[in-house]
Amino acid sequence: MSILWLKALHLIFMVAWFAGIFYLPRLFVYHAETNDEAVAEQFKVMERRLLFFVTPFAILTAIFGIALIVAYGSAWLAASGWLHAKLTLVALLYGYHAYCFKLLADFKHNRNRRSARFYRIFNEAPVLILFAVIILAVVKPF
Repeated sequence: MSILWLKALHLIFMVAWFAGIFYLPRLFVYHAETNDEAVAEQFKVMERRLLFFVTPFAILTAIFGIALIVAYGSAWLAASGWLHAKLTLVALLYGYHAYCFKLLADFKHNRNRRSARFYRIFNEAPVLILFAVIILAVVKPF
């Protein structure tokens, strides 16, 4: 498979992953705000389905990203400081994604103790990381 195909697939799955990662915390906001048990139960279903729907996209993003690194080679990897910074931020995103599973479990078992405001702020983190990752990948500042 050519490098251009690997890049295209990496970006396609990254965009699909981020669509879910941007929306899931918004569902958490609404879930934290509701006092209606029926509505809360509906949010539980929506949150679970969304997280399990986008998780394969996160995995495929990593697979095609690793394939790109392999295709470019170890010398390129060693010389690409921008990529090291990007990979650090990407690791944070995967940690964020994993933490969403913990939050999902908290809501599922009615253990959420966080406010809607917390989830609004939590929702902004992947946006900021995405900006930095895109700048690093396109501008390659170092």
